[in-house]
Amino acid sequence: MRKSTVVKGIAGVGGALAAVAGFSSFGMATYITKINGQTLEEARKWQDDHYDTSFYDSLKKKDYLVNSYDDYVLNVQFVKNTIESDKYVILTHGYTDNRFGTLKYMKIYLDRGYNCIIWDLRGHGLNRKTYTTYSIRESKDLLMLIKDTKKRYGENIYLGLHGESLGSATSVAVLQYKPAVEFAVLDCGFADIENVLRLAMKNAKMPGAVFEAASAANQVIHGNSFYEMRPIDALNTNTVPLCFIHGAADDFILPDNSKRMAAATKGYSEMHLIEGAGHAGSVLVNPEKYREYVNKFLDKVEF
Repeated sequence: MRKSTVVKGIAGVGGALAAVAGFSSFGMATYITKINGQTLEEARKWQDDHYDTSFYDSLKKKDYLVNSYDDYVLNVQFVKNTIESDKYVILTHGYTDNRFGTLKYMKIYLDRGYNCIIWDLRGHGLNRKTYTTYSIRESKDLLMLIKDTKKRYGENIYLGLHGESLGSATSVAVLQYKPAVEFAVLDCGFADIENVLRLAMKNAKMPGAVFEAASAANQVIHGNSFYEMRPIDALNTNTVPLCFIHGAADDFILPDNSKRMAAATKGYSEMHLIEGAGHAGSVLVNPEKYREYVNKFLDKVEF
């Protein structure tokens, strides 16, 4: 999830919500959970304009479908490393983005011998349009993808996770189900969606009661209140090693979210701030430091 794109979705709560302040609570809830996602072409162009993604085109790939827990169909792509390896990583993009939003992280893992699995979150990319639940349904989707990956490539593969923003929150939330993964690298995720929405509404000079009303409306519309969207709760018994990375200048999802989660997990965790980086901008602002943090973390936890 990058700030310019998020303005079309949840980040609109930081500015565009002022324009919809007259919405009913039901309209507000619908607005907050609506996904105005990019096409694959749009996301790839953005990546190409900001990163060197030339490595991707020559790699062997396979597209396939995975049925989720409720028979929702997920579009997935396997990107094979040039060397034979039993190491795999599932990379999960952010809100309004799609699978191509993870290309900027892929080279780090390819260089370490990982095969990469990228996918479109529910309601994004090539998937059927639907609303977001900010990690609730998404984490169940990821769990099904993890299970499919083990079944498809081998129960004994070494499997990790990497997520950005909503993808990070999803990668945290899935840990409540005790998936068979060895590590997770978590970039600029939210500990709970409440603090993100309240900050955006405050910046838009909206009264706090708007959040409560929209949350109650969302419970009626979609069956979940915004209070339930709390990835941090998945960490109460987690022992999977975690590496949190957050832009120090992120004013959308505040760095405190990652700090709270790093402190909450029961297993090993690291917390790294990238100075001068805004939301989802850490790998762009300081790619060398980003790669260093990930590599040193993996050096500690691999095998």
